Amino acid sequence: MSLQLLIAQVVLLLLGAMGIAAAEPSLIVDHSLKALLAVLVTFAVARLRPRTFLNWGTNLWIVALVLLVLVLFFGQGTTDSPGVRRWLIVGGQRFQPSEFAKLALVLQLASFFSRRGVQNKLLSATGMIVATTGLIVLEPDLGTSILTFGLGIIVMYAAGVRLFNIGGLMLALSLLSLPFVNGYLERHPYIVERWTGHQTRDEQMPTGLDQIGMAHRDLNYGGWWGQGPDGPRWEYFAAHTDMVVAAVGFSTGLLGVLTLLFCYWLIVSTALQVAQLATRIRPMSAEIHGASILAIGCMFMVVGQAFVNLAVAAGLFPVTGVPLPLVSYGFSSMLTMSVALGIIHSAMRQVRRQLPSEVKMRDFVGAAAD
Repeated sequence: MSLQLLIAQVVLLLLGAMGIAAAEPSLIVDHSLKALLAVLVTFAVARLRPRTFLNWGTNLWIVALVLLVLVLFFGQGTTDSPGVRRWLIVGGQRFQPSEFAKLALVLQLASFFSRRGVQNKLLSATGMIVATTGLIVLEPDLGTSILTFGLGIIVMYAAGVRLFNIGGLMLALSLLSLPFVNGYLERHPYIVERWTGHQTRDEQMPTGLDQIGMAHRDLNYGGWWGQGPDGPRWEYFAAHTDMVVAAVGFSTGLLGVLTLLFCYWLIVSTALQVAQLATRIRPMSAEIHGASILAIGCMFMVVGQAFVNLAVAAGLFPVTGVPLPLVSYGFSSMLTMSVALGIIHSAMRQVRRQLPSEVKMRDFVGAAAD
């Protein structure tokens, strides 16, 4: 297993526990037990070979589509958003199929491209992305659907599809979607209201008592070193889910937030290292090609979502309801992201195992010289 990737996961989970202890102390035991289970899941997944995930890709993707359809009929939403259906109840626990669907899409695209190559396969892969994204759009969950679509594009690029072809694809899909956009926004007016409210939030709430304003207040109050999980609390504290970074900043200060960002960078670095090492293996087998795609796709699934969440907390994006990976309270996201990290571990192990011996020796000598 990759030590830096394991450190990143454990530190993120610990920072999440610190934030939740400050925001919702009653949830800390539940969150900690789920975090421990998530680490065990990562260890279990990391023991499998990338070939296993590639073989399971299509079946898991079909299961994800079925779950996304079921949530449209039997799903639950929130009291403040009537008509929204995003969760299924499984064993007394809420489960969000869209989180699983993102991972399943990565597995399916990696399996597809590693087996069939990238030549003349753009339409088929696009259909997979559109089918997955479209079902999430219908929930509706615009933030997750945009992330899922972006994830599919990144996996395409990682597989070797040219940027020119990807650009043409995005332009064509944009033009095809135009006739449906107006009707979709009329049916779900809260999307426009959320965006326009974000644009005018300073005029509407000069005291900063909206969700983003409270997050900024708590981050500022944390200072350099934080107030600790038992520090003094404001009357209205930032959420333990979408705005958990504010609770982390309140509890651990700027140092904790910078550590959080560094951990996400470690995830990026590990996945890029897998892709780089895979290029040194000649001839490149379908499994190694698939491992490289899996690593980049799983990395973006974690870090891309983190970027959106942190951008919302910074006030750059309107509130989207996207959790902060491995930090926010909520088991669906934590479990899915832990599986994704396990897949990166698996890809790294397999790529290192198949590196030519002369490359391993050159790396070893170079490291010793440094």
